[in-house]
Amino acid sequence: METLIPIINRLQEVFLTVGADVIQLPQIVVVGSQSSGKSSVLESLVGRDFLPRGSGIVTRRPLVLQLINVAPLEQRRQAENGIKAEEWGTFLHCKGQVFADFAEIRNEIEKETERSSGDNKGISPEPIYLKIFSSKVLNLTLVDLPGITKVPVGDQPEDIEAQVQEMIQSFISNPNSLILAVSPANSDLATSEALKLARDVDPDGRRTLLVVSKLDLMDAGTDALEVLLGRVIPVRLGIIGVVNRSQHDINTQKSLEESLRGEQAFLQRHYPSLASRCGSRHLAKTLSRLLMHHIRDCLPELKSRVTALSGQYQARLSSYGRPVEDHSTTLLHIVTKFASDYCNTIEGTPRYIQTTELCGGARICYIFHETFGRTLQSIDPLGGLTELDILTAIRNATGPRPALFVPEVSFELLVKRQIKRLEEPSLRCVELVHEELQRIIQHCSSYSTQELLRFPKLHDSIVEVVTGLLRKRLPITNEMVHHLVAIELAYINTKHPDFTDAAQVSASVNSQQAEGLDGGKRWKNDRAAEEKASATGFGSPSKSQAINLLDTALPASRRLTTREQRDCEVIQRLIKSYFLIVRKSIQDSVPKAVMHFLVNFVKERLQSELVGQLYKQTLLHDLLIESPDTAQQRNEVAHMLEALQKANNIISEIRETHLW
Repeated sequence: METLIPIINRLQEVFLTVGADVIQLPQIVVVGSQSSGKSSVLESLVGRDFLPRGSGIVTRRPLVLQLINVAPLEQRRQAENGIKAEEWGTFLHCKGQVFADFAEIRNEIEKETERSSGDNKGISPEPIYLKIFSSKVLNLTLVDLPGITKVPVGDQPEDIEAQVQEMIQSFISNPNSLILAVSPANSDLATSEALKLARDVDPDGRRTLLVVSKLDLMDAGTDALEVLLGRVIPVRLGIIGVVNRSQHDINTQKSLEESLRGEQAFLQRHYPSLASRCGSRHLAKTLSRLLMHHIRDCLPELKSRVTALSGQYQARLSSYGRPVEDHSTTLLHIVTKFASDYCNTIEGTPRYIQTTELCGGARICYIFHETFGRTLQSIDPLGGLTELDILTAIRNATGPRPALFVPEVSFELLVKRQIKRLEEPSLRCVELVHEELQRIIQHCSSYSTQELLRFPKLHDSIVEVVTGLLRKRLPITNEMVHHLVAIELAYINTKHPDFTDAAQVSASVNSQQAEGLDGGKRWKNDRAAEEKASATGFGSPSKSQAINLLDTALPASRRLTTREQRDCEVIQRLIKSYFLIVRKSIQDSVPKAVMHFLVNFVKERLQSELVGQLYKQTLLHDLLIESPDTAQQRNEVAHMLEALQKANNIISEIRETHLW
């Protein structure tokens, strides 16, 4: 099982090359406040001084530290390659460079930190990757994070505390990470910021190990026994006490070997019962063991995640298409596919069916039979036509002679006026269908023809061609619809088989009036109406009354005579009968005209129009220039897919025997 940590290190290197965080690898994250002893704990694990030191925030970028145990055979092999040191380090950002001097490693960390964070205490979330090879270390992967701070210094922003905590949260919220919380023994653990952050993401403490540092700096007469036994704050993975190197030890360059011996002696004197369960050496062994078991537990899920992501990125790479080699073939393919998708959307057979709204042919059908149909049905055949309008038309049609019968001219005049009202909704129907045909362009561009996203100039050109074709057909279709109404207005066919016979209507109205009035009442009404007509200008008018007649066709206050009522009702029934015939015809013929002159014409001519305007040698290369975003995304996805494939190969090397 010892081989698991190097395997995770290899996986980490693979994903570092693509800068990806889609795979959450098992690792140990070191968290603590400023001056809590984090750096001393890490150096004791390595056995060498290599971390920058000073006041304020010293660790200003995450440091991903891979400790790799090398056997003497490996050391001899490195010696043959020119590396004569027993221990050395390498940085990911320094390709091929080996650091045998740990003071140079410290300097390189400082320089790389200043490169992205500035030289005045600024922080950066960009990690530094360091490998240390030694026969004295155990295989471990640790992430050292900036210390939790409260007060900004230098060029640090006012919200430095929030920034640091957000950075720490991003690492420890990874469910595959173990949290190494470092808190000094000479402070109250109940107020430990490290434990507080750990509890936020790991409330059960299943991933947290507490290191109590600076055991030797506690006040005289006090000790940390209760804390180390877990009686103050229980931690699931355990609590380990350590003794840090003092500043005097660092200034006098006291070796870590001596410091480790001094630490063990201190533990034997003050905590004899816990000496074997505390100290830096025990911490290193515990961390290595915990990490190996944690990796073993995470491995099945990690393998499934890599496999699933490989499939997803393979699909994404396919969606971006291959780089263009044959421009002619590519253009014809895209144009043909777009035209096919456009027509299929109208026909109701697209590859991607909309489930949230009507689209294409379905919406056109809705426009014809719901929107347009309901609008026509809502038009009152006699809407806007008053009895006064009808009587005025009758009188105007008879001239100076009193009419014996209802004049046909008045009926024709009035029914044409009503039929004309059908033109506006018919033209609106054309407009709605035209708008839907425009919407289909975007629908096909967004869902059906993904290749168009690669070539913005080709996309814009296709939209322009289709829009131009629709624009040309719109006035032709409008003209045809106008003609349909004009045709109905040109000839009022009173011999239409569905039209009610005028004589029958007149007889029916006369019969109803006869049934409704007896002779005496009818005579009285007629007489009263005639007297009123005389009084208002329709009897024997005076000169002044004749002048008033020039201002109004029929006084609105006068009650209609029986004959006038009969004439109005006859005209109304005839208008309604004929209007319904015409409305039915328009409701049927307008959709047919729109389909023939607009929809079907565009369907049949679309591909030839696109090819004719776009398939030109002078345009091919210009139209098929990929968008920079697409090219960049394809490269990123290709690199990520390559990394996932490498990761899958690395995980496949693990045998069942390695896990136990």
